[in-house]
Amino acid sequence: MAETLKKGSRVTGGERDRLAAELRRRYDSGASIRTLADSTGRSYGFVHRILTESGATLRGRGGATRGRARQQQQPPQPVEPAGQPEA
Repeated sequence: MAETLKKGSRVTGGERDRLAAELRRRYDSGASIRTLADSTGRSYGFVHRILTESGATLRGRGGATRGRARQQQQPPQPVEPAGQPEA
C-alpha cells in the first residue's frame, strides 16, 4: 500500500476488508506492526486491531527481554552472613 490513509478517517466496508487483507499479507511476509502503521499513516493500535480482526496470528515481541531471562542465566550470588566485618 503505497498511499497513506487520511489521518482519523473512518475505514469501513469493502475498503476496510481490502486494507485488512493487504496488511495481513504484508504482516505474514514479515513486516512489523510499527512498519505497517508508519506506511499507512495509522496508529499501532489500529493496525493491531485490524490484524486481529482479520484472523492473523500475531508474533511475539522481538528483541531482548528484561529481567526474567537475565536473572535465570546468572548463577545466584553467595550471601555473606551479617555480623562483624573482618579485621
